[in-house]
Amino acid sequence: MLTSKQRNLLLFIHEKLQETGVSPSFDEMKEALNLKSKSGIHRLIGALEERKFIRRLPNRARALEILRLPDNEESHSIAQDNVFKTDFSKKQVSKTETDPHMIEIPLHGKIAAGTPIEALEHYENISIPLSMVGSGSHYALEIDGDSMMEAGILDGDTIIVQRCDRAENGAIVVALIDEEEATLKTLYKKGPDIALEPSNRDYETMTYPANRVRIQGRLVGLLRQY
Repeated sequence: MLTSKQRNLLLFIHEKLQETGVSPSFDEMKEALNLKSKSGIHRLIGALEERKFIRRLPNRARALEILRLPDNEESHSIAQDNVFKTDFSKKQVSKTETDPHMIEIPLHGKIAAGTPIEALEHYENISIPLSMVGSGSHYALEIDGDSMMEAGILDGDTIIVQRCDRAENGAIVVALIDEEEATLKTLYKKGPDIALEPSNRDYETMTYPANRVRIQGRLVGLLRQY
């Protein structure tokens, strides 16, 4: 799933390439999306590149290539701009009826481990060992991306997250940026700012004023199928 801004930028680049054969400039992209700075365009380009919608052509300025476009179903789903704003005040963990050593927690869809994307609302429960969680409430997310790979978190993994609204430096957290985009990163507090650091040297650390970032939970476990 793409955010509305990611989809709009992708379609704008596609239209410009169809019309002129040349990628639009960052100023043109900024104006088309009504953004105040180019930093937002850099972030959106990075998100599209990581998710294999576009690629940058080496040794050529302003050279972008469209690899694929969102399908119809995805293009209509962007209206859900309030996603990942589920009420986390309720404890949504319960023991299964068949095995007292297992519990059920909600699975909230996919989250990017590379750049922020929208996360889906709760759509099913999964069973996990009771030993994987401690006190409090927990939920699960599927990883979409590779920027936490050096921390052992791979594309396709399922992570277990303890709900919380603050975390210590060095914790891997689910962070909600500007109340609309969620990402999984390592948290570092730097004065009035918060740095969200990937665990992949191919990606850059993202730094935001603290009031633009809301912690949604802390990573406590991981599931992987072979």
